Amino acid sequence: MIFDQSEFELRCEWGQQGVSQLAPISDVVVIVDVLSFSTCVEIATNNGAIVFPYQWKDRSAGDYAKSVQAELATSNRTSNNGYSLSPTSLTKIPTGAKLILPSPNGSFLTLRTGTTPTLAGCLRNCEVVAQFTQRYGPKVAVIPAGERWEDGTLRPAFEDLIGAGAILSYLNGSLSPEAETAVTVFNAYKQELLVYLRKCSSGKELIVRGFESDVELAGAINISSCVPLFTNNAYVKQVVV
Repeated sequence: MIFDQSEFELRCEWGQQGVSQLAPISDVVVIVDVLSFSTCVEIATNNGAIVFPYQWKDRSAGDYAKSVQAELATSNRTSNNGYSLSPTSLTKIPTGAKLILPSPNGSFLTLRTGTTPTLAGCLRNCEVVAQFTQRYGPKVAVIPAGERWEDGTLRPAFEDLIGAGAILSYLNGSLSPEAETAVTVFNAYKQELLVYLRKCSSGKELIVRGFESDVELAGAINISSCVPLFTNNAYVKQVVV
């Protein structure tokens, strides 16, 4: 098909349509949401927590949390006590904790990959995630989540393109033009990643709101050996040794 990049082993496409086009014909999918969801998932699962993605922010999230006996994170970043989409809020989550993490981007996409094995990738674990994909086969779909404009439409986000390119840069195989573009962008900025994460629109928004520490956590590259694998409706820690 024209839009599924099927003639290439390494594929990259944005958001919901990217998942629908690429997931069914790929061996594994990597969801990339650098300044929120996938960094939160890496930090929480690296601590030994279990993270249940949930796409809705409504009352049903609370009902779902009760059904699996998990704590419900707030659906927005918050500087108050408790867990949220702020990576900083999850740095001390204990081993064995079960967390429902509502997200209109990373969670939403995770829950649409069907039966295709799914990982959460970010800058912190980009190399080990790339290595782990090789367990499934050569056809890898990397999905930068992007953000949303106020009207709900997709806003392609600099940080997610960078994150996708970081993961793809550690993979061997034929690159689609879209995947090659992501790698090229990552290579162009990798020496000063944190500088540019602070300057990009998403980074500036977080800094203005008082969440610069989230940008710093998300901008650390290859400091984690944790691969979050989506299994039985939740992300759990897989360690690449």
